[in-house]
Amino acid sequence: MVKQSDRAPLLDWEEIPPPEPNQAAPPQSAPQREEDAQQQKTCRSAGHRIPKGTAAVTGWSSGNTAITCSPTKCVTAVVGSPGSPRIVSSGHEWDRPQFLGPDRRAPFPGLSVRDQWEEKDQIVAVFVVTFDTRSGNMIEWCRPHDINLDGVEFKSMASGSHRITSDFVYFRKGCYFGLACFANMPVESELERGARMKSVGILSPSYTLLYRYMHFLENQVRHQLQCPGQYSPLEAFYEDKKAVLPHSGNGLVTACPTWNVTTINRCMHPEMKITHPAGCMSQFIQFFGEQIMVLWKFALLRKRLLIFSPPPVGVVCYRVYCCCCLANVSLPGIGVSVPELRPFFYINVADITTLETEMSYVACTTEKIFEEKKELYDVYIDNQNVKSHKSHLQPLLRLNAADKEKYRKLSEQRQMLLYSQEVDGDCTSNEEDLFILFFMELNNRIFQTLSEVAGSTDPTLTADHIRAMGLDPQNDRSFLVDLLEVYGIDVTLVIDNLCCT
Repeated sequence: MVKQSDRAPLLDWEEIPPPEPNQAAPPQSAPQREEDAQQQKTCRSAGHRIPKGTAAVTGWSSGNTAITCSPTKCVTAVVGSPGSPRIVSSGHEWDRPQFLGPDRRAPFPGLSVRDQWEEKDQIVAVFVVTFDTRSGNMIEWCRPHDINLDGVEFKSMASGSHRITSDFVYFRKGCYFGLACFANMPVESELERGARMKSVGILSPSYTLLYRYMHFLENQVRHQLQCPGQYSPLEAFYEDKKAVLPHSGNGLVTACPTWNVTTINRCMHPEMKITHPAGCMSQFIQFFGEQIMVLWKFALLRKRLLIFSPPPVGVVCYRVYCCCCLANVSLPGIGVSVPELRPFFYINVADITTLETEMSYVACTTEKIFEEKKELYDVYIDNQNVKSHKSHLQPLLRLNAADKEKYRKLSEQRQMLLYSQEVDGDCTSNEEDLFILFFMELNNRIFQTLSEVAGSTDPTLTADHIRAMGLDPQNDRSFLVDLLEVYGIDVTLVIDNLCCT
């Protein structure tokens, strides 16, 4: 039996910037909480504590550096065809980490480590959404005044939220990502029909640092419910964090970050793990069980994945992130000609037009009507039920012996890790590392084999090659055919004397 994961508790955070380049880093110490009274004064004391030594950058590297790595180039492109040039990868080693810009495409050669860390930590908008009994969801307050927040009032207060007391939601607005905290408070007011509902949220060019402000937003939405109209902490927060963004003009949203061995945090603090999407992989795999291998194949094929769940939607947004993580590949040159697996997080009916043009995405919704919009998705996930209306994807829904073996190895590695942590006190690895590395190495092995075969004098993929990749020569045939087509890898697939190219 797989069990459903619960929302993790939100912790108090305080931002601690890295030391100046000419200063020695202070010795690491355990974070100390401030008194609740101090947390209420301003947005700076209302809380986003980052324990020293944890990552403050999108690469989740430990320490106070801004090192990150994206071995695969983040581009938006059309699906490759079988007749495209063969992919030949000579890279058996991991790429070196680089300092990347906010769009993860170009480095900032003129910026220091501190400057590049700050470039990642930018807030482009702060807002308050309220539910009005006459007008419905509406923007009550925002900074800056002239920013376009059309639709944010529905994304930050998910459909069905009136049935719950609190929630949080990740979403996408144009080329930005948002995080909002929602709360529902009973009131003795006929005008408000006995309930006051608000959300307080922020927008940023990257979703990977939004978790740092979770506790602040949760405190502020409670403050807005109890003292409506008092925006001074939000004003101060925006003035402190407002973005000065480069004029890139591309309007693109980058895909999930990719990792390599040097950038996976070796000793991530548990406080960070339970408040950030990167720390929920364990619950994600426990929730889906063996079905994780089905999701892995669809993610690697860059399909359109839509997750349905009634509120609360916060933990479901984490599942969106985790699905994207299943498709990580660190081999140079792999994936540059395929669509990005974009995390849309929470969506509603207002996103239908946008989704009609997307070739690959992962999203979640609380609106059941999306199940009928089959032209918008390839795979529909309702709780733990993964299904597809497309006939050529039906075989991928069935677990085969190779899938079960891979899941068994994953579970075995997890048990060994937990044992070593409990008995030996080993903190050099954690479950997050294990899951990310497991799927990345699995993907690397598949693409390394395919690349070597494609670059050989006899580009024929045999049953032995397929077994070496950890796949089933018979039952994974349709998966391999799709994989070769999507990534434009030119090999001949031979199974039981039947071949296709």
